[in-house]
Amino acid sequence: MTISRAEGSYIYDSDGKAYLDFVAGVSANSLGHRHPKVVQAVKDQLDRYMHVMVYGEYVQEPAVELCRRLADQLPDPLETTYLTNSGTEAIEGAIKLARRFTGRSEIISAELAYHGNTMGAMSIMGFEERKRAFRPLIPDVRFIEFNKMADLERISNKTAAVVLETIQGGAGFIEPKNGYLAEVRKACDASGTLLILDEIQPGIGRTGRFFGFEHYDCTPDIVVLGKGLGGGMPIGAFCSSHDMMASLKENPILGHITTFGGHPVIAAAALATLNVICHSDIMPDIGEKEKLIKASLQHPLIQEIRGKGLMLALILPSAELVNKVILECQEAGLILFWLLFEPRAIRITPPLNITNEELTSGCEILIKILDRHIP
Repeated sequence: MTISRAEGSYIYDSDGKAYLDFVAGVSANSLGHRHPKVVQAVKDQLDRYMHVMVYGEYVQEPAVELCRRLADQLPDPLETTYLTNSGTEAIEGAIKLARRFTGRSEIISAELAYHGNTMGAMSIMGFEERKRAFRPLIPDVRFIEFNKMADLERISNKTAAVVLETIQGGAGFIEPKNGYLAEVRKACDASGTLLILDEIQPGIGRTGRFFGFEHYDCTPDIVVLGKGLGGGMPIGAFCSSHDMMASLKENPILGHITTFGGHPVIAAAALATLNVICHSDIMPDIGEKEKLIKASLQHPLIQEIRGKGLMLALILPSAELVNKVILECQEAGLILFWLLFEPRAIRITPPLNITNEELTSGCEILIKILDRHIP
């Protein structure tokens, strides 16, 4: 499909056909396509300046204000933000920060975890099939099973950090259960281990709260952001206490650097995105939108609906059926997508500001396609 334009909750191909977007750039387009306030913020910043330098020599208001706004949303002591170009780069920075601050090397991640595709992020990916071809990766990485309390005994005084997705994405939108994240927090505290939560997908309002971890009685030492933060522009960030982040300042100086992290045009887009999400009824309405989707998608071929808010996965009986449904829905004007490690899942991650009418319309298309495949 060749894209000619995109607006709101719709993408248009080169023939002018409209497609209702239930994917939102894989959770990145928080406010849909070309939200007017995001577009205007980009244009206004382009008229002032673009890239200058981001190592601290020049104070650039969009990045400073964005970090201030994130600090307002973050619980104590997460007051300092390092802006990057993507979520996977933010994961790299978070791993470096944890090792630098603790003086330890071991990193513990989860089986079926996905944190990005650069070498460090791939090293903590819990899916051997996708990383086997690129070994050797970074050493001293161990894996535990998500939601398995007994595995928390592996966290020790040798562990620099435990890195978890607040809600596992590629694995099929798996939520933490039975107070799991709170127990991880206790195990980390007991051993002096840092807890890094990857909020690249569940963050920025997608679950109905600004951060997904707010649902689970757990505050991390480092939080990693990306995707939806930029409102459709490329961005990432990792946040910690000021004292912790300061460990990257010396020995060596500029222990983590990036040419474009905090780029003023991108920061302006992100700031506009946060202003809309935080000063509107978008987040309070997400719970009702989740209920609408679940009520509209009652079908004998849908075995389960996983996830939270507008981060949902439909589980069908087979990968073959998933492939057919996604492709047939696209032909019918509805964009859906796959998940990396769960072949029976269909991703539903629409723009946060999608209307109830658009949700109902998309669900009706999906139900009609599923009806074709009832045995």
